[in-house]
Amino acid sequence: MEPILIVVDIQKDFVDGALGTPEAVLAAKNAAEKIRNFTGTIYVTYDTHFEDYAETAEGKALPVPHCIKDSDGWQLHGLIADALKGKEYGEIEKLTFGSVDLPEVLAENHNAEDMELEIIGLCTDICVVSNALILKAHYPEIPITVDASCCAGVTPESHNAALTTLKMCQIRVING
Repeated sequence: MEPILIVVDIQKDFVDGALGTPEAVLAAKNAAEKIRNFTGTIYVTYDTHFEDYAETAEGKALPVPHCIKDSDGWQLHGLIADALKGKEYGEIEKLTFGSVDLPEVLAENHNAEDMELEIIGLCTDICVVSNALILKAHYPEIPITVDASCCAGVTPESHNAALTTLKMCQIRVING
């Protein structure tokens, strides 16, 4: 099996910026360690918004500007950027919670029968669960794991609810 690590949105705004939490800081530390020790293919997603964020459906529901493209908060958190130094990885910008491009990128670059996906990132209850379910829908037969110790939700309660949802959808959850 070919191990593939999907690092979802561990950007400054989600760790210690506009939408940061103490749980996200811990998750970023754990994620950095996992990335440093990972041998396989890595893909990194970026939550990406623009100056018109407040006028979007998401901006109206969550009126906290974050991850505005090319801003400091849009960048990978320093721990993650450092862990990725010297490693090759693919980058995917996504304009909503789940990346519709990610399954296509995987299909173009890997044999689906040989893939084994692991997902880490922020926020468990929004973007991690969205990407995990999109991948499960595209690849129902491949193993998909989420490492809960490398994830954090908007709240601890919503993090745990997302982990329950992932388990119910036959996605393996470890360390949580």
